Amino acid sequence: MYLAELSYKVVADTSFSRAEATIRLYTEALIFNGNVLGREFPTAWQQDRFSSRLVIPTENALHRSHLSTRALQAEQQLMAAGLAYPKLQVLGMDIMSQHSSNSAAEALVLFTTFSDNCSPLRNLADLAPLPLYQFQPASGVDHESLIRWQIQFQALDEVQQQQKRVLKKSAENSLQQYQSVLNQQGRQLAGRISRRNQLPVYYALYSGSSKNCAAEASKPCPGCGGSWRLDTPLLALFDFKCDNCHLLSNIAWECQTP
Repeated sequence: MYLAELSYKVVADTSFSRAEATIRLYTEALIFNGNVLGREFPTAWQQDRFSSRLVIPTENALHRSHLSTRALQAEQQLMAAGLAYPKLQVLGMDIMSQHSSNSAAEALVLFTTFSDNCSPLRNLADLAPLPLYQFQPASGVDHESLIRWQIQFQALDEVQQQQKRVLKKSAENSLQQYQSVLNQQGRQLAGRISRRNQLPVYYALYSGSSKNCAAEASKPCPGCGGSWRLDTPLLALFDFKCDNCHLLSNIAWECQTP
């Protein structure tokens, strides 16, 4: 990942509120297409321009050929609001972020955690994130539906990680129950992305706790009921893999030997 700065020079009469609204619209379009990572974009006024700090997945993530129709339309609104086309300066690699996969992707996995600031679409070869703009979205002109799913997943994951959980088991149940609304949405998104990109896309089903640790290692696939235990954990993380259901999971964390 890279830290970058986008500057918007004022070239015609405008106002702070109008400039802020159009910059926000443009940046959100970049976020929903995977050109920009995260949801915060500090923006400062600097004499004759506005400057925003952003994290991007690759150095060329903001090349016009990678932009969605929505982003290109938002770019035109910048001009209408008295701002020039944004000027990009890549400041360097972001040492606080995960870096995009350099391996060829023959299969993908939909996987995210509360601490991630990266694409939820990972390369199954190394679990490194892949820029979303490189793939056809599940639906529409960009990946908004996938990003909104990720936001909900990460929020619930952060809640269930707390020692004093105000929602008790509700958050964890949404994350690990196969038929939860969250996981149904995630599996549907994975399936649509798979079909549109002609690549297998696995869904990582979280497993944190279990009612029966003795039977945890031999539990069947929740999708088809078949055997899916791997002889050796995949990527040192996934103990289960079902090629029929395109599902990955782990032995519940509380049942694993330290």
